[in-house]
Amino acid sequence: MRAPIDISSLAEGILAGSRAKLAQGITLVESRATKHRPPARELMQQLLPRSGGALRVGMTGTPGSGKSTFIEAMGLYLCGLGKKVAVLAVDPSSSITGGSILGDKTRMEELCREENAFIRPSPSGNSLGGVASRTREAMLLCEAAGYNVILVETVGVGQSETAVRTMTDFFLLLQIAGGGDDLQGIKKGVIELADAIVVNKADGENKARARRARIEFTRVMHMLRPFTPGWKPRALTCSALENEGIEEIWEMIQNFREELTQSGVFEQRRREQNIDWFRSLLQQSVFDRFSAEHKTAIKEIESAVGQGELPVSSALDALLGE
Repeated sequence: MRAPIDISSLAEGILAGSRAKLAQGITLVESRATKHRPPARELMQQLLPRSGGALRVGMTGTPGSGKSTFIEAMGLYLCGLGKKVAVLAVDPSSSITGGSILGDKTRMEELCREENAFIRPSPSGNSLGGVASRTREAMLLCEAAGYNVILVETVGVGQSETAVRTMTDFFLLLQIAGGGDDLQGIKKGVIELADAIVVNKADGENKARARRARIEFTRVMHMLRPFTPGWKPRALTCSALENEGIEEIWEMIQNFREELTQSGVFEQRRREQNIDWFRSLLQQSVFDRFSAEHKTAIKEIESAVGQGELPVSSALDALLGE
């Protein structure tokens, strides 16, 4: 029989900056086992006062846009400035087996060896929005461990890849040029949420195409209402492979934080992040409890719906009425 988890010791290890303890803590809060919920809540309660000090940067992008290469280049640059960087990378889960490759560490070999960097790949599971269901908790644990820049990488760009916007301060959309119709490759809803669009792979023969794409994205963003009050979204180019443009992007993100802190928008966004976190947990908790309490009725109604005996809307009304 396993010994109970010593939460106080685990919390102390995380606060001391132990990457092994941090990984153990994230594994605990990510666990779906009912027995792990109380200790996970206790751990979060102990560490919450020490969180909140990091700059949270969310990032999504079209397939092939070089997200992992960009994150590694940015992470190494920030570590060179003396920052402690945590990367929360979310891998898509198989709809058949439920498993994930979790291969982000293999694509960030240099950053993995950096002492001031922590990379945590997590499966998306059944969570929509391009992030894992416990990404918020993992982010707060990283902050308590002393990481002052959190990079959250989503599984990719799509209509539901927007949950990262509600849990981060700055939202960056990574794009490439020369892949056909650049604007068709991404959804308008994602562009509307972006604080910046970065056209990656602006190197070699692709430099001119990248510059044209940047101009096109700038024109499009000027026609859209900015998601962040007081901030004018902008488009930049970079080459993560050749480490060009990384410094300019980081300066832009710093300016973003300074301007929004002065205007009070940054603090307001943090409050909104906490409220959204509460609502998402509330929805999941209500769904789990409702499903457990009405398990038999749900199965019977599912059977009737599957056989075509009951319209879905009528089935829902019948279940909620019960």
